[in-house]
Amino acid sequence: MDTQAVIDHIVDWLNEYAERSRTKGFVVGVSGGIDSAVTSALAARTGKTVLCVEMPIHQPFDQISSAAEHIEWLRADFPNVNCEVVKLSDIFDGFVKTLPKIDDEDALEMALVNSRARLRMTTLYYFAGALNFLVVGTGNKVEDYGIGFFTKYGDGGVDISPLADLMKSEVFELGRALGVPESILKAAPTDGLWGDDRSDEDQIGASYDELEWAMTFKGDEESLDDREQEVLGIFKKAHAANHHKMIPIPICKIPDDLKN
Repeated sequence: MDTQAVIDHIVDWLNEYAERSRTKGFVVGVSGGIDSAVTSALAARTGKTVLCVEMPIHQPFDQISSAAEHIEWLRADFPNVNCEVVKLSDIFDGFVKTLPKIDDEDALEMALVNSRARLRMTTLYYFAGALNFLVVGTGNKVEDYGIGFFTKYGDGGVDISPLADLMKSEVFELGRALGVPESILKAAPTDGLWGDDRSDEDQIGASYDELEWAMTFKGDEESLDDREQEVLGIFKKAHAANHHKMIPIPICKIPDDLKN
């Protein structure tokens, strides 16, 4: 990959989209992970105003400190970058208290995890609406179109998605070229939605390198070893279960003879 050319292409694309949409800047939710770090660094290079928003919800300290470190690094080089910290723990707790009890604890836990992501989306769109900014997505190709590892109308609720055609390994390559802090480059990827330190790999059961392999595999499955077959099975199961996230909302088309 011609890393610098890809960086220039994305920066130009962001600028052109903002000009066409007559918006004034970009808002990015910054988590302390590689995807949001690269996304915000690319947006900063447009020269337009970029608002980085931290939105901790019972977040482990290391995730909060990584996000703060990245924003500090970014603001040192780009005067067009601003920051807001919106602490959402109390709002989330209040929301939970108003909900009826659900007996299925596993289903309840997942519903609340997704609610965290949707609360953050609502926060980003508050700023976008008030400032006439675009909400910039941070998802990569493996997450968005491989296994659907995002929350529908949560971190999947965005205006534009500059990294969605890049594999996770390619995002890391851009991160190194952009000078993203080493602590973020070395950190285990996590969605930060559980209130603990579990990684994406802990949740998925496979690493991003393994998932990239599975996403592009076109060979003879009978020739695979046990781990490769396991990873391919993980990928296929997640892709099938989350396919509804990757397609437009289904529309019930009414035949003309029923409407006339």
